[in-house]
Amino acid sequence: MVALPLAPQPSTGSAMSSDSSKKRKPKVIRTEGGLQEGKRGKADAEQDVRYYSEECEVDLRDPIKDYELYRETCQELQRLMAEIQELKSRGIKDNASEIDERRIQSCVHFMTLKKLNRLAHIRLKKGRDQTHEAKQKVDAYHLQLQNLLYEVMHLQKEITKCLEFKSKHEEIELVSLEEFYKEAPTEISRPTITLSEPHQQTLARLDWELEQRKRLAEKYKECLTSKEKILKEIEVKKEYLSSLQPRLNSIMQASLPVQEYLFMPFDQAHKQYETARHLPPPLYVLFVQASAYGQACDKKLVVAIEGSVEEAKALYKPPEDSQDDESDSDAEEEQTTKRRRPTLGVQLDDKRKEMLKRHPLSVTIDLKCKDDNVLHLTFYYLMNLNVMTVKAKVTTAVEMTTAISAGDLLSADSLLSCLYPGDHGRKTPNPANQFQFDKVGILTLSDYVTELGHPYVWVQKLGGLHFPKDQPQHTVTADNSLSASHMELTVKLLRTRLQSRLALHKQFASLEHGVVPVSSECQHLFPTKIVSRLVKWAAIPYEDYAELPYTKDVIEAGLAEDTHLYYMALIERGTAKLQAAVVLNPGYSTLPPIFSLCLNWKGERTSSNDDNIRAMESEVNVNYKELWGPKPGYQLLTNQLQRLCMVLDVYLETEPHDTSVEGPKEFPQEKMCLRLVRGPMRLKPFKFNYPQGFFSHR
Repeated sequence: MVALPLAPQPSTGSAMSSDSSKKRKPKVIRTEGGLQEGKRGKADAEQDVRYYSEECEVDLRDPIKDYELYRETCQELQRLMAEIQELKSRGIKDNASEIDERRIQSCVHFMTLKKLNRLAHIRLKKGRDQTHEAKQKVDAYHLQLQNLLYEVMHLQKEITKCLEFKSKHEEIELVSLEEFYKEAPTEISRPTITLSEPHQQTLARLDWELEQRKRLAEKYKECLTSKEKILKEIEVKKEYLSSLQPRLNSIMQASLPVQEYLFMPFDQAHKQYETARHLPPPLYVLFVQASAYGQACDKKLVVAIEGSVEEAKALYKPPEDSQDDESDSDAEEEQTTKRRRPTLGVQLDDKRKEMLKRHPLSVTIDLKCKDDNVLHLTFYYLMNLNVMTVKAKVTTAVEMTTAISAGDLLSADSLLSCLYPGDHGRKTPNPANQFQFDKVGILTLSDYVTELGHPYVWVQKLGGLHFPKDQPQHTVTADNSLSASHMELTVKLLRTRLQSRLALHKQFASLEHGVVPVSSECQHLFPTKIVSRLVKWAAIPYEDYAELPYTKDVIEAGLAEDTHLYYMALIERGTAKLQAAVVLNPGYSTLPPIFSLCLNWKGERTSSNDDNIRAMESEVNVNYKELWGPKPGYQLLTNQLQRLCMVLDVYLETEPHDTSVEGPKEFPQEKMCLRLVRGPMRLKPFKFNYPQGFFSHR
């Protein structure tokens, strides 16, 4: 057992009472032979008294040795407890003294552990106090450092402000130094001083700038006075011109009879050109080029402008922003919010109408023919689609007889169709329009051509618009040269188309009555007597024509399209009936009609089972140039029908007589033929020779 060096021990009772107290005073007064007393007498003051302080003892003791003492004391306690347990387990009465002795030793060790515990707590408190003092010093130093850094930052800001300071004179654009020393007087420039001192130089330049500005201010005042004088003179001249305008108008009104008498409508032309200023570019190009062509080459071409000029002006006016408009729009928004919102279908209809909106102004061209028939063309411009459309109307000098089969000849859909090959006017020529149609749900423009007009390609060219398909363009603008290059040919084609359709209209009226009109200039093409007669002439749709079995070759060859006109002719002689399906190209008479034949006589005979029927078709389809007649060949169709009647007579009269049938021959031979048949195909002589009057083979 290791002895702990301590101060003189008090009595056991006082030691136990002191150990039981949990809080100890920092200073304890102990004596060697007696108990502690709160007050001492005068006799005790003479005794040798010692003051014991554990805080002072902590500084003298080594913590490592105390730790080793703690370990040894714990081991001794374990040993003593084990011996006490062993002695108690033996149960011998003589062991009570030994147990008490070990108990006392254990209490001494417990006292040692308590003392070590107190010393450890004192050390911990001192360590915390030292740490707190050091932390306070560090905080004080850190605070001093932050204050210094803040002062440094403040000084740096002040320095940058001073460095970045700009004076107002730096914003003034001063003259260059060379110009300053050259123009400024020496009293201001002072070169002896300013050349060496930049500050004095800047002050001198500012003085010179002030002098110059004073001079300019005086000049500005002089200019203002002269400006006021000029404005007064302008006002006087405006008043004079405004008073002159009514006089000029009265002079123009007085000259109107003279203009009418001399056929010089200057006033009307002036109004037209004033209105033309509000036309969109394509219609303006058309108006200018058509007017120029009419004045130079075609006096029967009349150009005019129709529509509302006020609406056209409103298109180009910028929207006016005002508080009244805003208040009105707010009121409208409140009303619309109260109403039901339009459905998707209504919104699409509004978008379609906006997409297909036409310009308020349009250009009309009247083409007059020699017989005073007039073709009225009205050209429109679709602003959002950037294409032009046209509507046609025909006015005849004499009231024409109504023919059922001629209903489509002068209709707006077919009159101008295929004026140029392939230009049927059902699709928009602008490739960009298809993407615009997809947004608003328009499948094709052909559903709206009856209302808007046909967007023919030649119409776009007359307006100077060209939409190339191989190389797309971002913006298509109206070109005057393009319009001028197509104007003459297009006008000729339009006049030719009108005359040919009017001629066909007259011919159809006769054909419906069974009369094939043949002019005196074409009488030599036929014999004097033709027995076969036309008994029926009617128009048929394309679907009925395509269902005929003897027209398949024409359709497969691509000679029959839905843009063409189709008719059915019936020629009879006795029991023989010849059906002729006719395809009339829109470009008649430049392009001839095409006939497909079917003879019903002793069976059905067509070009597929009878070579002579094929030869009859060749007479009208291949040798049509013989039947053109006088130019421009408007009698080609009637001459072809007359030739069909002629060759049907030859066909029937040259047929051999059937011996099984009694009686005379049904079709006696009245035509003079050199040979009735020729070759292995037994072809008949269909060629008429004038003036000999006989028929021969080709």
